[in-house]
Amino acid sequence: MLEKVFIFIIFLFPLVFFHELGHFLFARFFGVRVEVFSLGFGPKLFKFKKGDTEYCFSLIPLGGYVKMFGDDPLKKDQIPEEERRYSFTFKGKWARFWIVFGGPLANFIFTFFIFYFLLLAGEKVPEVKVGAIPNKNILREIGLKTGDVIQGINGKLIYNLADIPMGTKSKITALEVSRFGKKTNLKLDITREKFFKELIKVDPILRKPILKSASGESYKILKYNGKFVGGLSLDEIIEISPKTISLQKTDGSEKVIEVNDNKVGLILFLSKIDLYPMDVFVKSVNMDSPADKAGIKGGDVLLEIDKTKLNSFFTLRDHLNGTEKSSFNIRVKRGSETLSFSLEPEVKEERGKKTKLIGVYSGGEWNPPKYVETNSKGVFGSFPIAYDRTIDAIVKTFIGFKKLITSEVSVKNIGGPLSIGKVAADSFKTSLSYFFQIMALISVNLGVINLFPIPVLDGGHIVFILMEIVNRGPLSRRKMEIAQQFGLSLLLLLTVAALYNDFSRLF
Repeated sequence: MLEKVFIFIIFLFPLVFFHELGHFLFARFFGVRVEVFSLGFGPKLFKFKKGDTEYCFSLIPLGGYVKMFGDDPLKKDQIPEEERRYSFTFKGKWARFWIVFGGPLANFIFTFFIFYFLLLAGEKVPEVKVGAIPNKNILREIGLKTGDVIQGINGKLIYNLADIPMGTKSKITALEVSRFGKKTNLKLDITREKFFKELIKVDPILRKPILKSASGESYKILKYNGKFVGGLSLDEIIEISPKTISLQKTDGSEKVIEVNDNKVGLILFLSKIDLYPMDVFVKSVNMDSPADKAGIKGGDVLLEIDKTKLNSFFTLRDHLNGTEKSSFNIRVKRGSETLSFSLEPEVKEERGKKTKLIGVYSGGEWNPPKYVETNSKGVFGSFPIAYDRTIDAIVKTFIGFKKLITSEVSVKNIGGPLSIGKVAADSFKTSLSYFFQIMALISVNLGVINLFPIPVLDGGHIVFILMEIVNRGPLSRRKMEIAQQFGLSLLLLLTVAALYNDFSRLF
């Protein structure tokens, strides 16, 4: 836990520092006196003063602030005449705009430089590998296959998921993939947003090439069509539709199986000779769950649900959640017996989506993701790619929040500090490149959130400045008080929603 807290602080402080530094530098540039520059809120743990500014670290590391002289428009008349040239409130509209906008702008610039130095140094990131594509799926219809590694879109190189550009109107017409080690070019016609949506629906995890009999004997697929499997997954071998597979037992002995009926699919063919993927074996059952009450036990082989053959554990999940039915029939194999059970799943809601659960854990083993190390793009070559990534991240973030406002996405998708901390810790364990990529994306989110037209946020101050222009003068004291109260209330509601989501996911 202490390690995760430490990683969270390392992750968050640069984002807060550069945001507040943006406000600070623009304030100093326009001659505004900065009284306090604080990282964190609450009681001050450490502080020192240089010039007119007190610099400090505060107890609660969930943000920061820059306190400027005369920044309260409701008390502007109390500022002495000779001091007004140092006051934020008495600066012109253009100066106040840049001081306020300086925070989000610093976040966007910080994001650009993270991307730039990652590209300059070379990145270690998981390759963009397509998971097991169902038979009736748009990705399969446009020519993609399970195990394809996406390397280029419309002539632009793709190194990770963040490089797939968004846009509701622009289309993908050309896709370059690596398929079983060979480059393949696909011609297609699909919007970028639709492609991205469909891609992230497909589970990226692929199964290890291990089979098991109902009696418990394990076999590793050693070869297909006489070729060594190497790093291929079971799902990629299925995609190949091999004519022969060589199996290796745990004692080292081998046997070759002729696949003489590929029309039914490799998994169904293997089930006829009592061999099944590891993931359709029940590893364990939750006590008092629907599966436990029905009589399903650990070690059972999941064969069918409502007469639909279960080729993988994901088939079970998709069938449960792909229908309005509340009751299901499941057939399992237990030793030499085949048993049938009827059960009603329990329904849980997470992030605004209802999920049906029966309380079984899969015994599957999964291929770990392959990480690729990219070469440096050079001092000059890194600039355009970093710029494109930054702009695309900003666009994606605005699209995401627009969908949140229009209820296309549930409010339960909002994450707070606990969610950010978990993502930071997980990305740190993955690789430093991935850690800094996530930091760049959160930096963009911080910049965009602060541009929301909510009083007390930077966007609210910008709206006040625009209203001054329209009003041809400052707003009345009463209007300012109402706007600030509304802004604080709305911000409090968003904070409560984020924290509620955090704790509901945790507990």
